[in-house]
Amino acid sequence: MKKTGTSLLLRLRSIVLLVGFSQACAAGEAANVPAAAPGAADFTMPYVYTNWEQLTMKEGLPNDHIFAVRADKDYVWIGTENGLARYDKRARKIKSWQETDGLPWRVVTGIEVNPKTGEVWLALFGGGLARFSGGRFDHFHQLNSGLVNDVVYAVAMEHDNVWCATTAGASRFDPNHDKWTIFTEKNSPMEEIWNYGVCYNDGLVYLAIWGSGVLEYNVATGRWKDYVDPDGEMEIDLYRDDGLVHVITTGVSYVEKVLWVSTYFGCCRYDGRHWRGYYDHDCGLPSNFTNNLKGRSANEAWFCTDKGLGVCADFETDTWLAYTSDGKHLTGKAVIKRGHDLVTTVDTGHSVPHNFIICMDFDGNDVWVGTSKGLGHGIGNGYYPRLRPAGASTALK
Repeated sequence: MKKTGTSLLLRLRSIVLLVGFSQACAAGEAANVPAAAPGAADFTMPYVYTNWEQLTMKEGLPNDHIFAVRADKDYVWIGTENGLARYDKRARKIKSWQETDGLPWRVVTGIEVNPKTGEVWLALFGGGLARFSGGRFDHFHQLNSGLVNDVVYAVAMEHDNVWCATTAGASRFDPNHDKWTIFTEKNSPMEEIWNYGVCYNDGLVYLAIWGSGVLEYNVATGRWKDYVDPDGEMEIDLYRDDGLVHVITTGVSYVEKVLWVSTYFGCCRYDGRHWRGYYDHDCGLPSNFTNNLKGRSANEAWFCTDKGLGVCADFETDTWLAYTSDGKHLTGKAVIKRGHDLVTTVDTGHSVPHNFIICMDFDGNDVWVGTSKGLGHGIGNGYYPRLRPAGASTALK
């Protein structure tokens, strides 16, 4: 397998992203959204979120730099640069925890909830792993556990087991037996060990690795499978749809037997037989620099980029939306495209708080979006998947 040779500049870019975001991202320049092209309208349209609310420090968040968000029943858990927050959807109130409240580390970069126990697991950027249960934090780090590194980017539940994506490999923790397993280049196909994202579904664990593409771990067999850019070119995708678009991957999401992948050089979809690559010049993706993603179904996935929120609303028809904010008046637009062809634009009123987006999660019909300037809540009244005739879409009236 060819060595990737990931540059120091790209690694430093990741660190800047997680520690505080660049000043350029905080500037919040308005997105330039064109008007609909003549003749580009279509009879079928995707659902568009036009009802947004925004949560910031003014509403009680400990910090506006949102690194993680996880919706769980009546609560939304929010990881920030300066603490953990929980939004009570019924009471519409925010409760937060910082180091003075027992939180082991102030920067929370990943959140997962055990659906059986309600325990909340936290990835800490420099502080290891934490479990929040019964009002108490338990702290796991390199000196008291089998955690391979204290810089943890993401966590995922595999039944009761917790997977941690770290800067020096992956760790799997079995809390029922207090057992740790470490995966690095010594016992897995990692050329690089900078694990950036992790997800679990249907007996498979997927790791997004900086410089090693995507690794698949079969829990039942203990076998690994790797997905890399087959043409071996770091700067371009030499052959279209031949595999993973780039080996510097930032996020993975496996849903309905389909793998969605985000990278800093585009995104892609894999159905087990065929790959499809996506770039900002040939679809509705706002930018190729994608921080994370979340798949909703085999046909729909949301991409968190540095220039807005990209949505593949319908894979089969290549229908996309791009949500952007003007960065000043807290209003925005949704640009709808079919492939690279503009269909129309929709004025959404309030939109995502900022165009630099790092995380998102689904909450039934609603969506939660973490940005560098607060948390956005898209309220999905009347949400429908895929496409409907334009006249049936209440969101576009």
